[in-house]
Amino acid sequence: MTALLSSRENHRIQTNDIDSVVNGKVLYSPAKSLWLSFMLVAALLGGILTFSWGAFVVFLVTTATVLLLGHSLGSHRKLIHDSYQCPKWLEYAFVYCGVQVGLAGPLGLLSQHDLRDFAQRLPKCHEYLRHGSSFWRDAWWQFHCDLHLSNPPQLKIESRIASDRFYQFLERTWMLQQLPLALLFYALGGWGFVFWGSCARVTAGVIGHWMIGYFAHNHGSMHYEVHGAAVQGRNIRFTSLLTMGESWHNNHHAFPASARLGLFPGEWDPGWWALVVLQKLGLVWEIRLPAALPERAELRAYDGIGAIELDRRRRSATAEDL
Repeated sequence: MTALLSSRENHRIQTNDIDSVVNGKVLYSPAKSLWLSFMLVAALLGGILTFSWGAFVVFLVTTATVLLLGHSLGSHRKLIHDSYQCPKWLEYAFVYCGVQVGLAGPLGLLSQHDLRDFAQRLPKCHEYLRHGSSFWRDAWWQFHCDLHLSNPPQLKIESRIASDRFYQFLERTWMLQQLPLALLFYALGGWGFVFWGSCARVTAGVIGHWMIGYFAHNHGSMHYEVHGAAVQGRNIRFTSLLTMGESWHNNHHAFPASARLGLFPGEWDPGWWALVVLQKLGLVWEIRLPAALPERAELRAYDGIGAIELDRRRRSATAEDL
């Protein structure tokens, strides 16, 4: 067991018992269920009754903004993986945008991500953590339930995040953080802007996040295999623009700390494009890419080309754009 977990010793999640991510019950979560149900009903009924092209444009612009700056750059590539450095005010702005997606608070989202990430690296884990059940059952679980592990592993979040008062505030109030934007929308365009700019945006963000997670762990192409892992990440090419590059999930499983997710020609990655622009403006630095990351003994080239080609791919992923 020590050998099995040795390559994961620097993870935020720590455990000496592999069954800690296997044994547990999926139980209904009233708050989680009501949150999405309310947003979904309001988006469908209110959105239909108040539809206008102006409101629809608000939906498109705000959804794209919170997914790019918030979820991709703020919550995922910065807060969770710390794959680049930037001024603290910019980090706060990005993470606040991430809260607007409506998934969870920053600490809760980090905790959920890291538990799932750690579990998927092991030889086995609960179906909830690997999206291993049927499509509709997994949807019910992820939207309306929580996993209660019998003996959950320990999570240690670094002090710079766990003790940050702004993040603690957002964690306590993440649902309420939808109100300031909703009030602004109401002032600008009435209820139509609220239903489309807030309710439809949150609904699309939450459901879209689950759908990408489900398919990116069950269907799609692969460049790499993480040997011995319970589940492999998959690349979903046709959603790369919609997800701001987050659908290159096989690449991400191979190099979790890389700021760039679309590693090869034709793999569009809007999040990476934004980071390149921000770097040229002097707002982002110390961007981490595959070639600078530690070697992983468990990483294999899925196409069978071998270690030489795998190393070439790692190095070539840094040759463009920077």
